[in-house]
Amino acid sequence: MPKAIASSGNSEASTKATVAADLPPTYEAAMKELDQIAERLESGEVPLEQLLAGYQRATVLMQFCKERLQSVEEQIKVLDDGVLKSWKPQV
Repeated sequence: MPKAIASSGNSEASTKATVAADLPPTYEAAMKELDQIAERLESGEVPLEQLLAGYQRATVLMQFCKERLQSVEEQIKVLDDGVLKSWKPQV
């Protein structure tokens, strides 16, 4: 379960740090959390402050997913003449 994103009284800087903290271990976990955030935001019953915090967390998760996808694309590009070359993931 994701940690609380922000509480009232947090500064913008500490809110951003909290949002970026605790990235999920996998692409699939990030996508699941993104789906949960989308459901909460689409419900229309989220207070404005939580709406902003959810949006910020979602952007962090989307960047995480984008980086993971790019890493996989790079791995696929390593294929040369049908032979997989040595490759180290960028984590």
